[in-house]
Amino acid sequence: MEKDYSGYVDSSYLDEQTRVLSAVKRRTYELMAVEVGHRVLDVGCGPGSDTLSLADLVGDSGEVYGVDFDPEMVDEAAKRATAADLRERVLHRQADAVALPFDDDFFDACRSERLFQHLSDPQRGLAEMIRVTRPGGRIVVLDGDYGSLSIGSAIPEVERRVVEQYRFMMNSPFAARSLYRWFKTADLDLVSFQVVPFSFDDLGVFSQTVLLDRVLREAQETGRITNDESSRFLADLERAAEIGGFFASAQLLLVSGRKQYATTNGSR
Repeated sequence: MEKDYSGYVDSSYLDEQTRVLSAVKRRTYELMAVEVGHRVLDVGCGPGSDTLSLADLVGDSGEVYGVDFDPEMVDEAAKRATAADLRERVLHRQADAVALPFDDDFFDACRSERLFQHLSDPQRGLAEMIRVTRPGGRIVVLDGDYGSLSIGSAIPEVERRVVEQYRFMMNSPFAARSLYRWFKTADLDLVSFQVVPFSFDDLGVFSQTVLLDRVLREAQETGRITNDESSRFLADLERAAEIGGFFASAQLLLVSGRKQYATTNGSR
């Protein structure tokens, strides 16, 4: 059954992730090749985490659109655009990523970040991003490969089941590792990829980022771990943190491509 992620996290969580991921976010903007006057789209915009930043790049003559499936996120994004006096050119609306409410070739560039993991059909989501982007426009997708998640623990047999539970909570936890293939087989050229390592040495930041309390609770509810195993696992991480030895890591995949121009007489 497809999981509905509306309300799964709140805007304060996404604000913290914006801080943690600031450098790779800027890289997605660079890959979009945004210019003044462009019209760009952020799919899975949350509370406007990136749309307001993109507004600086498109300038007064450009437009930024953000879509999100969660109406509460869209409302918050609209409030932030209004507060920043950007409501006229930073527009947010509720929409499904696999059925974008825009005409073909409408945008100069399109991005999505940490959304495909939540889609039951991420390849269709990519097809929609390509459809609404003009020929020559850039499509950029950043997502996490949850098969790469690793948590340093003295009880690895429990750690593996905790990680399994985290993956189970996503609709498409392995979408990121297929992005390059999907881009290469789509109507795109100039396809590139970048592996972005992500590590934690602070248990508090890690727990907040991966929603560790919720993961452990749901792991117990599903029977993947027992209450005792959950307590021992958390105590082990806390002991590691006390001596400054906590460590966890994962990787993000950043893939970009350019929508091909229509062919005429076999040439582009």
